[in-house]
Amino acid sequence: MGSGAIIRAVLAGSLAHDRLRTALAVMAIALGVALGFAVQTINRAAVNELSLGVQALSGDADLEVRGPRDGFDEALYPVLAQRPEVAVASPVVEIDAKLADRPSSLRILGVDPFRAALIQPALIPATTNPLAMLQPEAIFLSTAAAQLLGRSPGDTIVFQAGLRTVSLRVAGTLNPGLSPTVAVIDIAGAQTQFDRTGRLSRIDLRLRSGVDVAAFATAMKPALPAGVAMARPEATVVAGTSLSRAYRVNLNVLALVALFTGGLLVFSTQALSVVRRRSQLALLRVLGLRRRRLVALIVLEGAVQGLVGSALGLLAGYGLAYFALRVFGADLGSGYFRGVAPTLTLDPVALCTFFALGVAMAVSGSVLPALEAARTAPAQALKAGDEQRAFTHLQPWTSGLGVLAVGGIAAFGPPVSGLPLFGYASIALLLVGTLMLLPRLAGFAWGRWPTPRLPAPRLALAQLRGAPGQALVSLASIVASVSLMVSMGIMVTSFRGSLETWLEQVLPADLYVRAAMNGDSAYLPPGVQDRIRALPGVRRADFMREQQLLLDPDRPRVVLIARDIDPADPGRTLPLVSPPVTVAVEGPPPVWINEPAAALYSQAVGQRIALPLGGRAVTFTVAGVWRDYARAQGAFVIGRDSYIAATQDPAATNAAIWLAPGADPAAMRDILRRDIPDGERLEVAAPGEIRALSLRAFDRTFAVTYALELAAVLIGLVGLSSAFGALVLARRREFGMLRHLGMTRGQIGGMLASEGFLVSGVGMATGLGLGWLMSLVLIHVVNRQSFHWGMEVAIPWGPLLGAVVLAMGLAMVTAVWSGRVAMGVDAVRAVRNDW
Repeated sequence: MGSGAIIRAVLAGSLAHDRLRTALAVMAIALGVALGFAVQTINRAAVNELSLGVQALSGDADLEVRGPRDGFDEALYPVLAQRPEVAVASPVVEIDAKLADRPSSLRILGVDPFRAALIQPALIPATTNPLAMLQPEAIFLSTAAAQLLGRSPGDTIVFQAGLRTVSLRVAGTLNPGLSPTVAVIDIAGAQTQFDRTGRLSRIDLRLRSGVDVAAFATAMKPALPAGVAMARPEATVVAGTSLSRAYRVNLNVLALVALFTGGLLVFSTQALSVVRRRSQLALLRVLGLRRRRLVALIVLEGAVQGLVGSALGLLAGYGLAYFALRVFGADLGSGYFRGVAPTLTLDPVALCTFFALGVAMAVSGSVLPALEAARTAPAQALKAGDEQRAFTHLQPWTSGLGVLAVGGIAAFGPPVSGLPLFGYASIALLLVGTLMLLPRLAGFAWGRWPTPRLPAPRLALAQLRGAPGQALVSLASIVASVSLMVSMGIMVTSFRGSLETWLEQVLPADLYVRAAMNGDSAYLPPGVQDRIRALPGVRRADFMREQQLLLDPDRPRVVLIARDIDPADPGRTLPLVSPPVTVAVEGPPPVWINEPAAALYSQAVGQRIALPLGGRAVTFTVAGVWRDYARAQGAFVIGRDSYIAATQDPAATNAAIWLAPGADPAAMRDILRRDIPDGERLEVAAPGEIRALSLRAFDRTFAVTYALELAAVLIGLVGLSSAFGALVLARRREFGMLRHLGMTRGQIGGMLASEGFLVSGVGMATGLGLGWLMSLVLIHVVNRQSFHWGMEVAIPWGPLLGAVVLAMGLAMVTAVWSGRVAMGVDAVRAVRNDW
């Protein structure tokens, strides 16, 4: 028989014995590949779209000067424009302008058309009237903005500046090739209409030929005001994507977990196939097939499953990515890429990577069964009943314990480039180490289980004690799926519970007022603040100003919160996670930083930090660290008096209102909107409404996480059911013999139910313990190193108990049902090979 004939015979034999399980294994690999490829495709498309948008808006600029979100003094513009190294300098005012008729904003760019034409031609509309852009009330929309707003030339768009309205006329559209959702107006109109007089958001520079860009940026650094940086335009992309990188990587890891559980299903399929074909494979060995060749043939079976599954997964992944973009958007519910409408493209690197991962996972799942088949002595395997000896070769305790120890040590590793790579490695090693110990753990548990009196449970326990290796096939699926479910369940429950507690701490007032949820053009002027304080029924009103400062050009802007706070008792206002320190009166004023800021900028209580306020560096003393789940880029809280003294900016963006005894919050909401000038534009909410909105946003953010986790758990449960069913079907001769000895179908069914209970019980106990350990790594390592948030561990006992009961019931039902199928063959026919 030639090599090709042997390969075809072995593959055909595998398919003939395990068509359903082979199909399930292929679909599991396909699902894992599809999830990973879809997430990667969406993330890549979003990042590419952001990069293209920055490139289009910056044009031919070599360098970009930018600073705080509310801009910097325009006096810097002539200083840079007159430098001999600069060929063109183009000033820009950027405004996220709140739309008056909807709860969203539009990005408006105020440009000098004469300068922009030389460096940012995409921002110059094609119009027959070259002076149209100089009209302060004229606005030009990109194609995406015109479609989003449903506006065409001649229409009017109303924006909100402060609490007043600004009406702009659509005078035309921009270059159709400009993909971002933006609008362009004359820079003088932007400064006048939106209260940005004397302020610029950025300056785009194109240097003269031959000038060293990096050297020029370094030389100009001392001349820039505090909080203003000069960098290449690509730095904006880096800063914009750095905040979402950890979220995107976590989604990719979850998708790979689903692929890993698919590999376990391949292992289950191949292991059971080897058990059922034990005598046939032994016969091939007797006929001259070498061990190495047999291993290669069985691994080839897994590779074929991986090839088919990976190909199907790539097709399904592209379709899934298309669907997810339409349902969740490019941000996948996270909010990081909100407003970005990317175009899906096929990345050859991602295609090859996930195709290779799918094949590699399937091959890995076939290695152990192949080694088991090659290790078996042919003469022994040809004897009836030898399948009970399968997988009895156990790893020593030290191997699994060593892997677990390395996994525990890895949990203490530092982040790598801001990513918790050691944390991911720790979780993987904990899982692999536990799987290596499973046969011994199971044998230890069953060896100490009290022997039942009833025949059926007694036989079940004796079967498991005699062949613990076979239980590895079912146990691997149980432990993998349960540990994943438990770890993610504990992590998400802990996060959600900590978020609820945090919201209760930071929302102590009766009502909260803000100028607008979206955009940075709306604010509360000083006169409005005085009117709110004077309203009847208002016992106390605290006002807050939020700004965004640039501390590092390679990172997103941090949030500065200026609010009234008692330095002697900051814990009344902020949920502190560290003991506060008292700042000396003669020293720098206090600043309280959130957990992400402490981690990202290496700050600790008692240290000093300089914050750029009003164009100069103002030194503060870190007086405490507080918990904050809303600002992962970092946030700093200072006293409002310190902020006004440094910036001369008395405006506010938010207000917290405490009502007098007996005052009705609903009535006060009406009074605010009626008695405050332009009060109908105020957004007023009770603490309960804000908590409900925040929790809905949390659930939306974790919707994709839930879906990826559910996929992995379902694959694991399918593997559990498939493995248990196949093991039972492989024992037909055993059931036939038991029937000959006088056992009834009911007793055999009871024996199988007992086996299902004992196997799933060990798997559940192991999975629960492992899941708890993995959740600690997720909470205290992966979460902290990814997002720098702390949280309190909370265990969802009810859902976990329900999941345990469901999985154990599934194992028992599968065992009994498979036993009925196996016993459907006549008992005499089932044992005829033993006569």
